[in-house]
Amino acid sequence: MGKDAEQFSPDDISDYIWDTKYRYKDADGTGDKSIVDTWRRVASALASVESDPKLWQRRFYNTLKGFRFIPGGRIMAGAGTDRKVTLFNCFVMGNIDDSIDGIFNGLKEGALTMQQGGGVGYDFSTLRPYGTQARQVNRMASGPVSFMRIWDSMCRTLVSSGPRRGAMMATLRCDHPDIEKFINSKRDRHELRNFNISVLVTDEFMEAVQWDQDWPLVFPERGLNQNEDKQRREIVKRQWSGYRRATPCRVFRRVSARSLWEQIIRASYHSAEPGVLFIDRINRLNNLWYRENISATNPCGEIPLPAYGACDLGSINLTRFVNDPFTTNASLDLAGIRNIVPLAVRMLDNVIDVSRFPLPAQQRQARNTRRIGLGITGLADTLIMLGLRYGNEDACELTASIMQTINQAAYRASIKLAQEKGSFPLLDSNKHLEGEFIQALPADITHAIKQHGIRNSHLTAIAPTGTISLLAGNLSSGIEPVFAFEHQRYILEDGIRKPYQLEDYAWRLWQQLGKGEPLARTFVCAHELEPEVHLRMQAAVQAHVDNSISKTINIPVDYDFAAFNSVYEMAYQLGLKSCTVFRPNPVTGEILHTGKEPVEGEHCCNVYL
Repeated sequence: MGKDAEQFSPDDISDYIWDTKYRYKDADGTGDKSIVDTWRRVASALASVESDPKLWQRRFYNTLKGFRFIPGGRIMAGAGTDRKVTLFNCFVMGNIDDSIDGIFNGLKEGALTMQQGGGVGYDFSTLRPYGTQARQVNRMASGPVSFMRIWDSMCRTLVSSGPRRGAMMATLRCDHPDIEKFINSKRDRHELRNFNISVLVTDEFMEAVQWDQDWPLVFPERGLNQNEDKQRREIVKRQWSGYRRATPCRVFRRVSARSLWEQIIRASYHSAEPGVLFIDRINRLNNLWYRENISATNPCGEIPLPAYGACDLGSINLTRFVNDPFTTNASLDLAGIRNIVPLAVRMLDNVIDVSRFPLPAQQRQARNTRRIGLGITGLADTLIMLGLRYGNEDACELTASIMQTINQAAYRASIKLAQEKGSFPLLDSNKHLEGEFIQALPADITHAIKQHGIRNSHLTAIAPTGTISLLAGNLSSGIEPVFAFEHQRYILEDGIRKPYQLEDYAWRLWQQLGKGEPLARTFVCAHELEPEVHLRMQAAVQAHVDNSISKTINIPVDYDFAAFNSVYEMAYQLGLKSCTVFRPNPVTGEILHTGKEPVEGEHCCNVYL
C-alpha cells in the first residue's frame, strides 16, 4: 500500500503529537529522546524556583509520570527549553482604546502574544458603533466587526507557517449597537475564521427576553462625539467594558429582546456561533469581584479573565485512578486524586515564576493574582470503566464529588503555599471572604484563608484538553463524552495525508481485556446523548469550579430549532457561566469526523490538533 493508504494506530498518533508538539530538540538534534525525557525536563524546570530543586524535581516527575497529571500544552512544549515562548496557553488582552493608536496598539500586543504561542481573547465592546462620528476627526466609525477582520488577517499571517493553529476569542456586549452585525459575522464561511465569537449576555437582557420587553442598544456617552445628533440624548446607566463602575450610556435604538435573542440562537444553529457568556454571573462569582470587571475569556472559554490575564492550566487524568476497571469491584481512588492535587497546584504556581511573558502587563497581572486552573480529563472514559452511564444521576453525583474533592484540596494546598511563600499580592482577605464562591467553601477553608491568606486567587478550571488527551492515549477530553469509539483522522505530514485509525482509551482497554460485546448502557457517544444530559454534567461541576468550564453540547444536524433554543435557556437556569452548542453545518463542518475523508471548514479553534 502507498503511504496515503497506510493505517497508523493510536500509539502512532500519540508519538506524532509528542514529536511535533511537545518534544524538545536542540539544534544539534539532541534533546528529548522519549516522553520520559519530556517529563524530566518539565519537572526540572518547574522545580528550579524551589529552595530544594532536587527534591521537588523528583516529586514533580512522579506526578507527571504515566500521564497522571498533564500540564497545559505550552508548559509541556516550552518548560526547560531555550525557546523564547510563553508557558501560558492563552491570554485576554487589554481593553482596546477607541482610537487609531489604541486599536493598532492592541493589534500589536496581540501579534506579540501569538508569536510566542499564546492564544488571545478580546472584548470589542469598547469600539464605537458603525456610523458614529469620530471625536476628533470628521470621519465615520466603521464599527467593531470591521476591526476584527484586521485581527483575523494578522492571526492568519502569523500562523500560516507554524504547527499551531490560531486561536482568538472576540466578545461583544448584548446591548452594543453593532450586536446584530457581530451575531451574524460568521455566517459566511470565509469570514473571521481565526476567531471564536461569544455574546456577553447580562441578567437584565435575559429578564427582558423572558418578559418580551424592548431592549436598548447603547454606548458610553464619554466615547461619543458630543456635537453629534443632539436630539438623541436618552441616557441609561450600564456596567460597560473598560469602566470600573456603571457609566452613562446613550441609547441608539430599541429592539425586541426576544427578537435579538432569536438572532443569537439562529446564528448559532446555522454556523455554531456565537456562544453565550452569562457575564453578570461570571463577575458575581469572580473571587476578585472587588478588583476586576471581566468582559472576555480565553479562546475556549474555561478562563474568564481581566485585562492581560493569562491561562495557567493543567488536568488530572482520572483514568489513572480507576481500580479494577470493568468489574463489579471497579472503584475510583478519590484519596489518590486528593493526594496529587497539592503537587499539581504547586507546579502550576511555579509556572508563573518560570514563564516568559510576551508583555510586561501580562507578567504583572499573573504575578499579582497568581491565577491557575486545575481541572480534569478522561472523565467519560472513567465513568465507562466504572460501569456508569454519562449523564445519569449516579454519574453526575460522582462527577460532582470528584470536582469537589479537587477544588477543596486545591484551596487547602494554596493556603499552605501562602504560609510558605506568601499570598498573591492583590489579596484583600476581608473582601475575598465576602465572595460568593468563597463563602460556599467549607468553614475550615474560609477560616484558614482569614488566618493565613491564600497563594492563588483562582484554582480550578476545566479545559478542553483535546491535544494532551490524544498524547495520553486518546482519552475522552475534559468533561466531554466520548465523541466516537473508533474514527479515522487525517494528518498532513510533509505534504502527505496520513490516516490514523483512532480508538477511544476505554474502548481499547475493553477490547484488550477480552470483555466481548461492549455494554450499550455505558458505552455511549456524544451524538447519542440529549442536550439536557450535557447540561446536567456541566452543572454538576460548575459549583466546584471557580473559573469556568470548556464544554460543547453536540446535537445532530436535524435537531429541532425550538428545542435548540431551549438549550440556552436551560443553561442559564442551571446556573452555568457559558453555553456552546455545536450542530454540524455547512460553515464549520464537524468537530471530528468518523468517515474516511477529511472535513472542509473545520472550526478555527479545533482543540484536537
